[in-house]
Amino acid sequence: MARNPFLIAILLTLTPILTLAQSVPDKPPTPFEQSLISAEKSFVAAADKGDVAFFQRTLTDDFSFVAADGQLNDRQEMIDELSDGDTDLLPYNMQVVSVADNVAIVTYDVVVRVPPAEDQGPPPRYQHYSTVWVKQAGAWKMKFQQASVCHWGDW
Repeated sequence: MARNPFLIAILLTLTPILTLAQSVPDKPPTPFEQSLISAEKSFVAAADKGDVAFFQRTLTDDFSFVAADGQLNDRQEMIDELSDGDTDLLPYNMQVVSVADNVAIVTYDVVVRVPPAEDQGPPPRYQHYSTVWVKQAGAWKMKFQQASVCHWGDW
């Protein structure tokens, strides 16, 4: 097999560049993104603890959410669902999508570890959450959240 010196030179030139490109870390979040990631992490911590005061303070009056089963629920149903503190959420891959200065979407994957309900099994273990946050009176408030099932076989 004949060796092409031009091809070898290209490979020798590109190898260090490709290696460097693979090792460059993701850019750090902006202050705007970090504030929303922190707000979402506060929601996760409140869900784990059943912190009703957090939900009453943080959910907008017209808050609604779509659960993994596709049902649309309101603010009080979210508070009731999370008030017992039996929710164990492990979030990862959080990303922020800016909609406007006072509106953003935080989207991420989550591993849900909760006990099964009385007459049904546990919810799907792997889900994707999307939360719409709005800034009201200088504070970030949750306006909408949707949980989508990632692995259908986990029902």
